[in-house]
Amino acid sequence: MDFPRSRNAPDLFIAKQVRTDRLQQLFRQSVSAVFGSYLAAIMLSWLCWDRFEHSAIFGWLAVLTGSTLLRIAMFVAYLRSDESERTPQRWERKYWVTLVLSASIWGGGALVVMPADDLLSQALVMLFTVGMSVSAVSCYSAYRDMTLVSIGLVLFPCTVWLLFQPSSIQVGMGLSILVFAAFAARATTKMSQALETAFRLTREMEQANSVSTRAAQTDELTGLKSRRAFFEHAQQLYDECKANRRGVCAVMLDMDHFKHINDTYGHQVGDQVLRQMGAVISSSFRPTDVQGRLGGEEFAVLLPDTSIDVALQIAEELIQTIDGLMIEPVNRITASLGVASTETGYKDLHSLMNNADKALYRAKAQGRNQVAVAQ
Repeated sequence: MDFPRSRNAPDLFIAKQVRTDRLQQLFRQSVSAVFGSYLAAIMLSWLCWDRFEHSAIFGWLAVLTGSTLLRIAMFVAYLRSDESERTPQRWERKYWVTLVLSASIWGGGALVVMPADDLLSQALVMLFTVGMSVSAVSCYSAYRDMTLVSIGLVLFPCTVWLLFQPSSIQVGMGLSILVFAAFAARATTKMSQALETAFRLTREMEQANSVSTRAAQTDELTGLKSRRAFFEHAQQLYDECKANRRGVCAVMLDMDHFKHINDTYGHQVGDQVLRQMGAVISSSFRPTDVQGRLGGEEFAVLLPDTSIDVALQIAEELIQTIDGLMIEPVNRITASLGVASTETGYKDLHSLMNNADKALYRAKAQGRNQVAVAQ
């Protein structure tokens, strides 16, 4: 038996984004429809002022004015709302209510004002209802059901009435409107499908680009920033701290005798050691610190708003944590660290990192498994 496949998290996330994109396009495209439908009713009434009953005109326009103001109020509330609040769950139902109300008033009102014995007036009314339907296709194209409901509510009251009239011209007009509605429904379906496909492809491309960018900036083995990403973020952080006169410390870390680990136990064990180092470094520093693997067994961290004493304390604790790691079959894992601070007057990131690197090599020369501070 075949079971339906469940949608994974990325698919669900994209589907949610597509639905939000549809809502945003709906509000962008349909602003003109609110005013257009009201102006169309006024223009029709003006053209047929001598042919329509004035009481019917005033009643129709009065009710239509109320629904138009309601829709305008909804648009204003949407535009004033926070971006995070413009969700389909919050606005789709409200839009449906105002649309159904407005379309029903337009279609019903057109039937009320249309004279029973004036073919010219009937043709003008049907011309305007068809125009309203065409605008619905363009304004609500992202929502197929919304477009079809709008077309039906505007067209069908007068169309059904024409089909039951004795004149062949009236019946012909009604049949032609039905043919138009069928073509409009087909066009609406194709347009809504094309728009949804476009929305989905756009979001999938954005997601793919985000994944590739994140992969390029992340060291696959340790999960830390890659060399290039580290220096990009470190430079940005350094410039920000320099502009605000905040202290910055740099920590350089290099594994002790890592080549011996690879040669003795194999690269798989060496990779496991590096993964563990990545986890230790990630958990030992703040989210605001920039951490990266510069290559091989060498790592670097940039710490903003940190004095040399605090950086030295963190480095000493990191040395002890690494020395306590147990990764079979390696007997012992140690590392050497170098620390430098802008408190001593480094002018740029390069000189700061270079002096931390010199301190690192001094720690190596003094016996490894220790921290040295840049002089």
